[in-house]
Amino acid sequence: MDLFQSVKPTILIVDDSPANLSLLANLLHAHYTVKALTQGGKAFQVALEEQPDLILLDIMMPDVNGFAVCRRLKANCHTQHIPIIFLTSKTEVKTEEMGMRIGAVDYITRPINPEILLSRVRAHFKDASYVRTMRVNNEYLEYEVAKRAREMAALQQVSILAMASLAEVRDVDTGNHLRRTQNYIRALGNQLLTHPRFSGQLTPRVVDMLFQCAPLHDIGKVGIPDRILLKPGRYEPHEFEIMKTHPTMGWQALEHAQFAAGESIEFLEIAKQIVYCHHEKWDGSGYPQGLAGNTIPMPARLMAVADVYDALISRRVYKPGMSHKAATRIIALGRGRHFDPDVVDAFLALGNEFQAIALRFADSDLELQAKADFLDTVTGDEFGSIF
Repeated sequence: MDLFQSVKPTILIVDDSPANLSLLANLLHAHYTVKALTQGGKAFQVALEEQPDLILLDIMMPDVNGFAVCRRLKANCHTQHIPIIFLTSKTEVKTEEMGMRIGAVDYITRPINPEILLSRVRAHFKDASYVRTMRVNNEYLEYEVAKRAREMAALQQVSILAMASLAEVRDVDTGNHLRRTQNYIRALGNQLLTHPRFSGQLTPRVVDMLFQCAPLHDIGKVGIPDRILLKPGRYEPHEFEIMKTHPTMGWQALEHAQFAAGESIEFLEIAKQIVYCHHEKWDGSGYPQGLAGNTIPMPARLMAVADVYDALISRRVYKPGMSHKAATRIIALGRGRHFDPDVVDAFLALGNEFQAIALRFADSDLELQAKADFLDTVTGDEFGSIF
């Protein structure tokens, strides 16, 4: 059964003459629910609240004329879909043209012929019913599309965090490192939104994707052997060369994921740039490609500052964390050498916000000890400084 056949359609009649209202109501009430108004000034609010299926609207009214009412109804997204039929004693062609031009679907002159009126109303209800059905269907489809988009966004975020956790569970960092760095990079992105060098690349949507992708920055560490990843003390040169392969391994994993998807996916492109290039340095002395300056992708330049700052201030069971002041001094010294100068300037302007993020997602003693105990069971080693 048609959803809209179970109840009578509603017609709103707006006419300043009680006699005309009575006549029209008597003609229509057998087939329709009729609501009547004698004041054009109240028509918009009643139509907005009641959402009638059709409006019969007199043109000549003392307070607000029908043309003004029609214009207001058609200008509002909640009432513009309601079909309007003008009722008037005016027979001039230009008046009829005006009514149709501002959005009416029909124009009936008085004296009213009952059969003509009912026939016109039925015809417009068929059209209105089709339009209404299409509108409801479209709203349902929009709802389903939005729901699906939310589900996909949630799945994407869960997948990112799941992949990031693969690397985090084997690393000395806690999960709070991932939360801190993604909030740092979002703060940097927002700070640089209007910067001339970044305005062509950074948008609120891109900043949101930076936030989502940041936890993947060290995903490649999942491929580094425990004897190197968790080694106490400094790396031997050949061990550091192996450690330096983790950006490439992370990039390859994401490249394979994108290939499997069969198309270019924007958030994966940003994730690949972060993963592959966040150890590059502004002066070209970084790894794995030795990129320099603006050849380093923008997301990686932001990630470099976020990652190094967090490594400096983070305490571990085997080392104390630096103060914000000391870490800031090191970042500032790296301006134009390790880091993009403008990203460092943004970082310096965000000192209080970085401190607040670090405090909000600080590692507790319990978390640090639990991490150390877990990794001890994997390596059997005592930790030393690996920074």
